Amino acid sequence: MTEPFGARLRAALDAHGPLCVGIDPHAALLEQWGLAQSAEGLRSFGLAVVEAAASRVGVVKPQVAFFERFGSAGFAALEDVIAAARAAGLLVLSDAKRGDIGSTMAGYASAWLVAGSPLESDAVTVSPYLGPESLRETITTAVREGKGVFVLAGTSNPEAAALQTARTVDVAAADDQTVAGRVARDVTWANGSEAFEGDLGPVGLVIGATVDRMGLGLSDDVLGGAPILAPGFGAQGAVPEDLPTRFGSVASQVLASESRSILSAGPASIAARIAERAARYQEVVRV
Repeated sequence: MTEPFGARLRAALDAHGPLCVGIDPHAALLEQWGLAQSAEGLRSFGLAVVEAAASRVGVVKPQVAFFERFGSAGFAALEDVIAAARAAGLLVLSDAKRGDIGSTMAGYASAWLVAGSPLESDAVTVSPYLGPESLRETITTAVREGKGVFVLAGTSNPEAAALQTARTVDVAAADDQTVAGRVARDVTWANGSEAFEGDLGPVGLVIGATVDRMGLGLSDDVLGGAPILAPGFGAQGAVPEDLPTRFGSVASQVLASESRSILSAGPASIAARIAERAARYQEVVRV
């Protein structure tokens, strides 16, 4: 039986620290790296990042959109990058942000989380804005397959604040919460299973390192047992030293995602940049 995702993530965090390296082959980065604007350029870029990240961090995060723009050839390149990363012992968190209902969401779950799928990853990002209940099948699949799901809750883009801080009112329960808080409470049900007691659960949350999580209703008690993917480090302004300040008692659950700040080092220097950033995060979490 596959070891649960939360246990594998905990081991990766303990061994390598919280840095998660994004694999984001922007057109400008491909040009900077001297690579073609093609699926083959993506493949070369992604495999180079995997090679640089292996043994230096525990998790990589391919941004699916940059592969998808080249159609089937782009997805073939992504399959190769994912397979190489998993073969190198890295956990792969595919940043696909899928969100739908019913059989469509079940199809996405099969594509990203089921063993043997060409796109099989260790975890995937999903959107709850068709209703948190729309993710039940995906979460169930993740639990069954020993995989993880990261649900958008408090994202780092400023334009999200109006939606995520809006208040919800459940008349029957006399409930008044932020949208972000309600999402977090409604999707983390699987983390309370006895199977994950004392460990990280399979359902994580995306919470930006640059947002006021308390203002979003994402307090420590809501986040108990949930892995946290925190974009916003690096190019968006957050620094490693912000991790304990922003996340407090749940800082040990955080994956600090950096992409451009690392990838901009270029192919000759990316391994050294990853090593330097990983060491800085490890120093912070040891304090």
